[in-house]
Amino acid sequence: MKTMKTLGLGLALSCLALNAAHAQDDSLRTAIRADYQANLESLYQHFHAHPELAFEERETAARLAQELRALGYDVTEGVGRTGLVAVLGNGEGPTLMLRADMDALPIREQTGLDYASTVMRASGGGELPVMHACAHDTHMTALVGTARQMVERRGEWSGTLVLVGQPAEEVGLGSDAMLKDGLYERFPVPDAAVSFHTWGYLKSGEIRYVPEYAMANVDTVDLYIKGIGAHGASPQLGKDPVVLGSQIVLALQTLVSRELSPFDVGVVTVGAFNAGTKHNIISDEAHLQITVRSYTDAVREKLLSGIERIARGQAEAAGLPEDLMPVMEAKEVYTPALYNDPELTQRSVAVLRERFGARVGEADPVTGGEDFARYGRTTEDVPVFMFWVGATPQDTIDAALAEGRTPPANHSPFFYPDAEVAIPVAVEGMTAIALDFLKKD
Repeated sequence: MKTMKTLGLGLALSCLALNAAHAQDDSLRTAIRADYQANLESLYQHFHAHPELAFEERETAARLAQELRALGYDVTEGVGRTGLVAVLGNGEGPTLMLRADMDALPIREQTGLDYASTVMRASGGGELPVMHACAHDTHMTALVGTARQMVERRGEWSGTLVLVGQPAEEVGLGSDAMLKDGLYERFPVPDAAVSFHTWGYLKSGEIRYVPEYAMANVDTVDLYIKGIGAHGASPQLGKDPVVLGSQIVLALQTLVSRELSPFDVGVVTVGAFNAGTKHNIISDEAHLQITVRSYTDAVREKLLSGIERIARGQAEAAGLPEDLMPVMEAKEVYTPALYNDPELTQRSVAVLRERFGARVGEADPVTGGEDFARYGRTTEDVPVFMFWVGATPQDTIDAALAEGRTPPANHSPFFYPDAEVAIPVAVEGMTAIALDFLKKD
C-alpha cells in the first residue's frame, strides 16, 4: 500500500510535469505571437497584395523560397511548373510533409484594406483582376511560421520535414503536376501529409476537422448532344437536341434519387445547357456542362457510367441513329475525395485538443473539392489529414446574421481573414502536430 508521503510525492511530480507542459505551451504560443508581430504580419500582407493565378505563381514561389532558404531549408523551385519543395533533415526518424497552396482567384477585391490587391492580369486582349479570396496567403504565411518554429525547436524532434508550396489548387491541377514531376521520387516520401485551410464561415480561432471522408471527388463532365436541324415551323423534319437534352437533364436526377443507396452521397448538377441560335431554328447540337460529386470510388463510377447510359438511352428512344449518339467527355484529371486517415486524424486531433481545448470540434463533410487529397491517392499510400481554422470575428458574424445574410467568406470579393488570430492558431496547430509526429521517442 502506498503511503500518504508516496502519494503526495507522486501528486507533486504530476503537478510539476503539468506545469512544465503548460510552460512549454505558453512558450510556443508566445514565440508564435512574437513572430507574427515581427515577421508574419508583413509577410501575409505582401502575399495578399501580390496574388497570382494558377500556374503563374512565380513571384509568390520566389518569395516563399526566399523565406524558407533563410531558415536553412534546402529549397527546390519549379516543381510541378511553379511549385516548390523545401526539405529539412534532422537525424533519424519519420518524414512529415506539410503543404500550403499558393494560387489566387480571378476576382476584383472589394475589401477596402490598405493592402488590398490591385493586381490586373492580361487576358484575352483585356485585363483580369486577381485576389487572394480563398486565404491561400494565410496558408503560405503559416507554413513559414511553422518552418521557423521547427528550426528553433530542432532539439525536440528527429526526422525529416518536407514543406510543399503547391500551385494551382483552385483549378484542381497543382498536386497532380507536382506528383507527375517526381514529388515522391525526387524528394523524401512522407510517412504522413498534413495541411490546413483557413475558413471564413467559422469563428476566428476555432478549429474543425472531419474524420474519414471530408471532401468529395469532383468530376467535370461535358455532354455533347447531337440532333438533326430543321425549321422551327416543321419540327417533324428534324430531331430536336433541345428536347432531347431536356429529357436527359430530367432523367439524370434519378441517378441519385433512385440508383444510389440513401446512405451514399452523390451530386449530379447540370450547370449549363447551351443550344440553338434563333427563335425559329431547330439546332443540330446541344451542350450540357455537368459537375459530379461523390465520396467513394464505387459511387463515382456509378454516376459517371450512369450519365453516359442515360444520355445514350434517351437518344435511342428519340430515334437517333448510331452516328448521332451523344458524346460524353470527362476531364481526365479530376479532384479525388479527401479522406482523412483515421489513425492520423485521431493522433492529430488529440494534439489539437490538448492545445486548444473546446475550440476544436468535429464538422460535417462537404461536397466541395480539395486537391490536397491526391497526395494520399498514390501507390505510396500516404495517410493525409486536413483541418480548418476559423477566420471571421464573432461580431462580424453577428452583424451579418442580424441583417439576414451570411458574412463574406471564401471566394467572396469582400472576404479577408482575421489574420491576426487565424495565422498564429494555424502555426501553433501545425507546429504541435509536427512536433508530435516527429518526436524523438
